[in-house]
Amino acid sequence: MKKLDFLVFGAGAIGTYIGGSLALAGHHVVFLEQPGVAEELQGSGLRLELQKAEGRRQKAEDSVFLIKPSAFRCASSLQEALVLGPFDIAIFALKSFDTASALEEMKPFAAQMPPILCLSNGVDNEPTLATVLGTDKVIAGTVTSSVARCALGDIVLERLRGVGVADGHPLSLCLWEALNGAFLNARLYPRPADMKWSKMLTNLMVNTTVAILDMPPRAVLAHPGLFRLEIAILREALAVMKVQGIRVVDTPGTPVRLLALAAYLPAFISRPLMVRAVGGGRGGKMPSFHIDLHAGRGKSEVAWLNGAVARYGEKFGVPTPVNKQLTGILLALTRREIPLTEFSRQPEKLLVKLKSG
Repeated sequence: MKKLDFLVFGAGAIGTYIGGSLALAGHHVVFLEQPGVAEELQGSGLRLELQKAEGRRQKAEDSVFLIKPSAFRCASSLQEALVLGPFDIAIFALKSFDTASALEEMKPFAAQMPPILCLSNGVDNEPTLATVLGTDKVIAGTVTSSVARCALGDIVLERLRGVGVADGHPLSLCLWEALNGAFLNARLYPRPADMKWSKMLTNLMVNTTVAILDMPPRAVLAHPGLFRLEIAILREALAVMKVQGIRVVDTPGTPVRLLALAAYLPAFISRPLMVRAVGGGRGGKMPSFHIDLHAGRGKSEVAWLNGAVARYGEKFGVPTPVNKQLTGILLALTRREIPLTEFSRQPEKLLVKLKSG
């Protein structure tokens, strides 16, 4: 297998997992991070706690891999990173709310940029990147594996599911081979929109409500009114997909078609299907909206997920009142326009609010 040169945007949970796994497989990897972070990461190395993988050389009892600082490089600016190239491909593993700032840094170097595999959640990041880099330099992707970040450069793979890669790009096949050679369980998708929207369905479920109510996912799904709310979120998204001719497909290790089927089945059948399709992929941690909100980051990806459903619904004439209202409430909580206690552990209050519009 040909060894590739990778530039990885971000050393968060996903960036460290993907980049670290590629470095373990012998590829040349450069991480792009903030100056202090890059310096610390380059000094400490990486620690990856991974599941056993068939074909990987490891002792039966050993699942921890330490990657020495000499096995990868770090850069604190894109200009500095590009000097360490040239690169075959870049891995874009940032939160959707960081895409705009990353793109501003890319603009002066657009001609030097390699093609980018975009693993960010939502359906708007690839078109946004393409406005500066061109569609020929953007490859749609998804990550469905559950990864927890213990500290800088220290991650735990909680559940191996996989990575989706859009087929059809000249680099798609060799990228698929490199990811699978790094035991990342990659799968090619001939229709990128199917892959991205189907992944977004799983991001929508038991995410916004958990953050707003500060309740665990299982408690949300066990509440009859909240379960109906989750079904409404899902049905609106499916309707927006249908009007665009976008199909529901299973993402790596995730039965998304079962999730879509659950939207139209009786609750006693659909609830366990939803738990299986959504709950298992997150491992033991709370959903991302809850983590971002209660960490006080002042940012949320809700505008790129539920908000995207509402925007595309408006564009194509599909009513999406539930996704629109939940987006507004979570953004208000994120900006501290209303206190975090406003709906905390008060599902009935939230349901009344949504009913009243």
